[in-house]
Parts: sequence; structure tokens; C-alpha cells
Amino acid sequence: MTALPADVSIVVPTFNEADNIHELLSRISAAIPPGTRAEVVFADDSTDHTCAVIEEAAAYSPVPVVLHHRPVPEGGLGGAVVEGIARASAPWIVVIDADLQHPPELIPDLIAQGEVTGAELVVASRYASGGDRSGLDGGYRKLVSSTSTLVTKSLFPRALSGLTDPMSGFFAIRRTAVDRASTQDEGLQPLGYKILLELAVRCRPHGIAEVPYAFGERHAGESKSTAREGMRFLRHLITLRTADPRARAVVFGLIGLSGFVPNLALLWLLTTWAPGLHYAPAEIIANQAGLLWNFALIDSFVYRNQRRHHRRGVRLLSFAAVGNADLIARIPLAALFISAAGMAALPATALAMAIVFTARFLVVDRWVYRRLRTRDTAVTVTRPAPEPVPDPVPDPLG
Repeated sequence: MTALPADVSIVVPTFNEADNIHELLSRISAAIPPGTRAEVVFADDSTDHTCAVIEEAAAYSPVPVVLHHRPVPEGGLGGAVVEGIARASAPWIVVIDADLQHPPELIPDLIAQGEVTGAELVVASRYASGGDRSGLDGGYRKLVSSTSTLVTKSLFPRALSGLTDPMSGFFAIRRTAVDRASTQDEGLQPLGYKILLELAVRCRPHGIAEVPYAFGERHAGESKSTAREGMRFLRHLITLRTADPRARAVVFGLIGLSGFVPNLALLWLLTTWAPGLHYAPAEIIANQAGLLWNFALIDSFVYRNQRRHHRRGVRLLSFAAVGNADLIARIPLAALFISAAGMAALPATALAMAIVFTARFLVVDRWVYRRLRTRDTAVTVTRPAPEPVPDPVPDPLG
């Protein structure tokens, strides 16, 4: 007999969480109301025996279990969640951590809140009225959490409107919202462990609701919040913020302005320590320092997801060629405006700089870093064929 489709799929990303699995499944099973069809989808990146423990616990679980072990953990915890969502079959998808800091007993409340309000995204919030974040370890983690929340909400005021806890890892989202993101050119591009931000910005869910909760203490295992994850989160913020071409142009320009610092510093060194060097070659050499600075920032942050189609050396040479062409074109273009249009030197130079900057941005954006996100890096959430799930086996211990 073919099993009926689930009403809710509970996606659990795991990384070395063996000591939490039995307790987690027990509490999830107890939390599911009678008559609700549920499934638990483990998206596992573990390097220990977590997979074996999941298989063992699944044999006695009254809730069907799907285990997907990722041989290559691309995208970090966020990538695991997206792959778990791809294997979920229900119209409602709940994402919850395995460390039991998220109370499984809240799962029915998340779904109920979504059904009552019609929201496509329901977030368990530590910062909503009645919520509590005391489970965070120490003042440092509380400070990091608060700062990250403030920065994120300021960068995405419209997409995160009405959301008090964009850093939450515990939420319910409708399949319709996830499928909407999959039809876009950029798709989902998870990076690191803050997958809610990715889904809220790219899926643009129709309606966001919250349910307050108390963030508990870790049951077992170690925190995944590390300095490395912090850097991934920063890159993720920049990637999301620069998804719009206008935002990319602004960031591109700001980075370009910052390049004047190494440019002028090297020019000062050259003219100070090599006074016999003519100004023109000194300026050309110093300009390369600014170009290297700009390339390092733009390549690492703005276009991190568009750099697979060329090797780094090719990207650098292409970027440098465009940058030096900018320098060569700016002066004669300003001279043309002065002689042909009768413009004064200052507005002619400003207009030439604006035109050259626009051309430079378009060449870098559309040629050096061709927009190949969908083919190269985007994750489309296409559901694969259902994986076989063994029927629950009676617990021999009663």
C-alpha cells in the first residue's frame, strides 16, 4: 500500500549530533497531534556515527524517517536544509536544529499560526513578546546574536518587515513559497547556517507570522557558531544584498573609492623613496595597487558565486585590463567634453568619470563575472523520487 503524503515535513540538519537523535525523535513523535501525518527528514553532514544512530532510531520511530547523508557538504548547514527540503513531501516544512535548543513541542503551534493567519512563513522567535534567549551561551554569543539581528534587519528592511528574529533556525514555511524561489533565475544560494535569511529574502513569502519561544540549553554536542561560520554569514549578507544590480553598482563604487587608499599610499612611497621616478609611471604603478585591492574585495564578496567559470588568474588579468582601460579613457573623454561641448574642466571630468565607471561596472558585471548563477551555483528545490521509508518496528523494550 502506498503511504499517504505527509501534512508536515520536519527537516533536521545534522552534523555530529549522535547523542541527540533518540531524544529528538521521541519528543517530535510526542508533539505530533493525533491524525496529523508527519515525516522527519534528516539532512546529514556528519563525520561520526550519527547516520548509524538515525537508522537505529528510525526503526522504532512512530513518525517515518528519511535519511539523506550528503557526501559533499556544500553550502554548510544552509545547504543541508535546502537538500532536506528537496526530499520533503508535505505542503508545510518545519526546519529545526537537532541539539534540542528548539523545542519540538512548538511544531504544532507554528503550523497552526500559519493556518490561522494565512502566512507562508512562521518563525519561532526569541525576541517576540514572550520569547527568551537565555539558552545562548554567555554574554558574547548574546552580543553576536543581537548585533547580527540588528545589521540584518537594517540591510533588508522590506523583506524582513515584521520579523523580530531573522537569525532563528526554527521556523515553518509553506512549500509554495520555496517553489517560488526555485523558479527565479538565481534560485536559492545557501551559505552557512542562517538559512532563514536566505529563504525570507529570496522566497519573499506572502505573509510572515511569529510564535515566541524560549531558546533552550544544548542537550549534547558542540555549538556550530564559530568564527568561520561568522565569516560565511558576512559573505552571505553581501551576496544577498548585492543580488540586485543597483545594489551591486553601489557596492562596486564604494569598493572602488576604497581603492584610493592603497593607490595613494604606494604613490607616496614611490615619490618619497624614488624621487627620480617620473610622476606618470609612478601613478601607473600605484594604480595597480588600487586595482589589486578592488579585485580582492570584489572577487571575494560581491561576485563570490560567479567566479567558477574562470580561474583566479584569468579573472585578475581581465579585471586589471578593464581597470587600466578606465584610466586611459577617462582623460581623453573629459578633454572631448571640454573641447567639443564647451564644458568646464570640473563638470567634464565628473561626467567622464561617471560614464567610465558605468562602462567599467557593466563590463565587469556582464563579462568578467558573467551571470551564470543558475547553471553554476544556484540550488533549485526539485523534489527527487521519494526514498523508501521502512515501516515502524515495535520497540522490543515496550
